[in-house]
This record gives sequence, structure tokens and C-alpha cells, in this order.
Amino acid sequence: MNVLQKKLSEGLVIFDGAIGTEIYRRNFFVNASFEQLSVTNPDVILDIHREYIKAGAEVLTTNTFNANARRLGKFGLADQTAAINRAGVALARQAAQGVDGVLVAGSIGPISEPESPEDTRTRQDLIREQIAALSDADFLIFESLRTSIDLAGVLRAVRKMPDLVYVLSFALDRHEENHGGGNLDEFLQLLKTYPGPAPTALGLNCGGGPESTLVELEELVKRTELPIIVQPNAGTPKGVDGRMIYMTSAEYFSTYAKRYAMLGAAAIGGCCGITPTHIEELARTIKPLMRAEKRTIPTLEVKEQELPPPPPLSERSALGAKLAAKEFVRTVEITPPRGFDLSSTIAGAKRCREAGIDAVNLPDGPRASARISPLVTAIAIQEQAGIETILHCCCRDRSLIGLQAELLGCAGMGVNNLLFITGDPPKLGDYPFSSGVFDVDSVGLVRIQARMNRGIDLGGKPLNAPTRALIGVGADPSAIDLEREYRRTCEKAEAGADFIVTQPVFAVEALLRFMDRIAHLKLPLIAGIWPLTSLRNAEFMRTEVPGVIVPDEVMTRMAAAKTRDEQRDTGVAIARENIAEIREWVQGIQVSAPFGNVELALKVLADGGDGK
Repeated sequence: MNVLQKKLSEGLVIFDGAIGTEIYRRNFFVNASFEQLSVTNPDVILDIHREYIKAGAEVLTTNTFNANARRLGKFGLADQTAAINRAGVALARQAAQGVDGVLVAGSIGPISEPESPEDTRTRQDLIREQIAALSDADFLIFESLRTSIDLAGVLRAVRKMPDLVYVLSFALDRHEENHGGGNLDEFLQLLKTYPGPAPTALGLNCGGGPESTLVELEELVKRTELPIIVQPNAGTPKGVDGRMIYMTSAEYFSTYAKRYAMLGAAAIGGCCGITPTHIEELARTIKPLMRAEKRTIPTLEVKEQELPPPPPLSERSALGAKLAAKEFVRTVEITPPRGFDLSSTIAGAKRCREAGIDAVNLPDGPRASARISPLVTAIAIQEQAGIETILHCCCRDRSLIGLQAELLGCAGMGVNNLLFITGDPPKLGDYPFSSGVFDVDSVGLVRIQARMNRGIDLGGKPLNAPTRALIGVGADPSAIDLEREYRRTCEKAEAGADFIVTQPVFAVEALLRFMDRIAHLKLPLIAGIWPLTSLRNAEFMRTEVPGVIVPDEVMTRMAAAKTRDEQRDTGVAIARENIAEIREWVQGIQVSAPFGNVELALKVLADGGDGK
């Protein structure tokens, strides 16, 4: 296993961002060789590398993208090719000195066409010269390969270098085509035809921005087993009210980075326009999520046969009894308020009880918002409104000790219906600089609760009595990476889940396909339904909520409704139609009360929600 393989095997790796962008920001203009600055202005390059280290980068890319003899020759620097490349590596090494685990990637860009008949050197000769000068790097990354000619030149150059550790990174457009008119399949086929050392990883860099790169990644993951390194650029500016605005803020970038990670990207960084600020946001928000997913609950030295079985579903709660009896259940999701006045929340819960709803679902800090304690809200609703709750338990804000205390508190107060979620990262909310804990993810938390249901805590300490939690988990039938979602759902079932609640369903076909895939788990499934309140609400759900697919026909129907009232009524109608289509396949429905509108949710569920 080479040094890059080892690094990628340890978890999601954070690469740095653009070098050229940072040089330009420091008032060096494009009529000079940026690569020469490694020799003439080393402090500038060193400062850039150190900024990326401070931001959280684990791989530094050398300032050598255009440091081949042909490119340098345009500035009369061809004879300094070796010196410039060696200086580029040395500066990255210097910046990483004293920081454990940081690798140096030697950057090699594509070779341009010769501009004069006297320039007779081949692409592979120029590449080999640069490879030799970058020998002190941990690995090489051939960036921005746009054409089959670019790729063939690299493959010819490395053919007789069996020990070379390298990455091939493609620069594609949003239609998966490179700038020479080829496509991703041509690149991969060409890679198969050339003998020689295989790349350690493939990459996607530059392209048309984070959104475009997501489309390309969705295709590449289907076509290769190699690790994939994703480094989008900042995209092109969009016209907004007569202004041209770059949309790729640090938060926008990290939102897409989370999607890359969900698709299975092994490493994420940035290209042109991506700055240390972007990388800092990426490292701060994405790494904790990935660490939580990889952590495992330690094995306890307690023999399974020594533990009592968990209480039967029918004895844990009224909701559990209905699920055990395979009865259809109806729930409404109400988000706890931002303040501390629970009167309207309790009033809404009472309306749910009067309407025959089985339980009120309570999110825990959705989109990383600061709200009143959902456990306090659950206790108040059960005591004052007389209806059971389904309490979300989120991994984001508490350590393992705090999470266990919360679960014991739920047991002590009779809040027995729990839905375990990993949680949105803090950067999605109003307090982006808050720290996410993520000691464990939802799979691990389910495992902890399942042990408590058998009378022991995480440390193997006996409880005075087993807890009686009904264990719910989330699922996303429209997930970008359905293989990962299927795997994660199976892991949750194996850990001890009792039922599933899905993300809001607008594409019924996706839900039914997912249910077919998980049928062997034999877990009751409650389908999430969100009644759209307006065209703007539909656009938000379609573009800003990961995993939610709002089909074109739904958008067309919402757009056809001209007034706000008509749009709301259309949203209710669509929700009721979806319930009618899936009712015989699911064991329950959870309807969200959009923006706290409980009456709208009850309108969707009236007469079963489908007129029956």
C-alpha cells in the first residue's frame, strides 16, 4: 500500500484549494510566470501553503501546474524547469513541516501544443522531465486533463515507471464531455488500453463549478472502483438583478462537498477560485460527519445470552402496539419553537389528538437551529395534550456521555418513541461556528439504545431496569448515492431499528423502488409527506434540501397555480394523491406541518389523506 492509498483508506481526505487564485489575490498579474514565484518570491507561496494548512488541508499541491519546459519557455525560463519544480516541492514540504499526516502532491498540468517548428519535444518527454524534478513529492497529480491527447501523453510518459504513485484528474463539462469533444467513457477506455502502472486514484477538477462536478461524480462512481478525488472550481458568475455574482460561497461549497462525500468521494478539495476560507469550512463541517460514520461502538465483554431480550414492541408504547399489530398509523411533524413559549405547540398537538392522529413527531434542531429542548417539548405535549410523541435524537450536539444521559431521561419521563438521526452540520444553521460533536452517528446511537433496551449502557454498566424505547431511524429513498443509503439502512436494521421514517416523498416511484430493495429487513415504514405551500417552497425543496426530489410535473402544477391560495391547495392535493398511491405499501404516513401550520397537515390527512 503506497502512501496515498494509506491516507485515503483512513477516511475522507481534505485537499487544498487554488494556488493561482491566491497568487493573483496577492497582486501578481497574469503576464508573469506564477510558477517562477517559487524561486523569486518563495515567501508568497509559503504563505499560501500555510494558509491551507491552517484551514485544515491534509494535502498540499505544489505550485508547478505550468512548470513544464514548453510553458516556461514562453517566459524565457525553460532552462529553469528543474529548479522551479524542485523549489515548488521544497516550499510545500517546508509549510507542512511539523504537521503530522500532511502529504505533498506534485502538480503537473496538460502540455500545450508547440508554437514553433523548432519545438520538437514530445508531450511525454516534457512530462518525464517534470516528473523527475518532482521526485521529492509524495505523489503526482496530473490535473485538468481535458482531451484524450492530454491523457495519452501522460500514459505514455509513465508507462515504464512501475513505482510511480500518481492521480489522473479530469476536467469535464456538465455534460460529461471534455473540451476536445470526447467523453468520460473514452477517457476510461483509453486508460485500459495503455500498459503501465495504474493510477492510485482518479480525480475531477475544475469543470463548471460544484453543481456541475456533482453531475460528473455521479457518472464516474458508476464506472470505476478507484478512489475519487473531487476538486471543483468556483464556477462561473450568474446574473442576479443585473449584477454578475459568484454563487460559490464557503457554505455553498461545503454543502456540495457533503453530497460528494455521500456519493463516496475519497478526498475533496478545490480548484480555481476556491480559497482557504472554502477549505476551512469544508474541513470544519464535513470531517466530523465522516469521522462519526467510521467510528464503531466498542465491543462489550457481556455475553448476549446473559442479557434479557428487549421488551416486545407492543409493550413499549401505543405507537409500538399499532406497528406490532400492523395497523396503519398517522403522525404529524411539529417543529419546536425558537422561543420558550410552548402554548401554540401544545395547542397544535391537541388538535392532532382530536383529529385521531397517533403521534406528534418532534425534530431536534432541524438545519442546526437553536430551539427549545425537544425533550422538554415532548414531555409537555404528552402531559398537557394527551398524545404520544416521536422524539428525534440527534448526534450533533452531545458527546456519548450526554447522549446516554438524554436516552435515560427519555426513559425516565416515558418518552419512548425515538427517531435517531446523525443531524445537520452546524454550518447549515444560524450558528455556523458552533462545533459539531458527532462522537457517533445514527447507526452507533441505535446500537447504544438497543443495548439499553436490554439493560446495559455503552460501558457495560447495568441499568436498574431495561429501557423501553421504540427505535426509529431515517431513510432517504431519493438519496444521491442509493447504494450507500441501502447499506446504511441495513446497518441501522442490524443495529436494532424497529421502524423507518423517510424523507419527504414527492417521487413515488423512488419510494417504491427503495421499499422493494429493503423488503427483506421486514421493518415497518412510515412515509414522509410535505404539503407544498407555494411555488417558492417547491423550488426550495427541489434545490436546497439534499435527497429530496421534486419531479418536473409537480413543479409544473405548482407553477400553473397563479395565487398563493391556489398554490397551497395544489400542494395539499399533490400530497393527498401521493398518499393514495403509496397507502397500501406503507404502514404509516408522517405529514409535516409546514411552517407550523398544523391545520394544513390535518387537511392532508383528513379521511385518511386519500378520500377513503
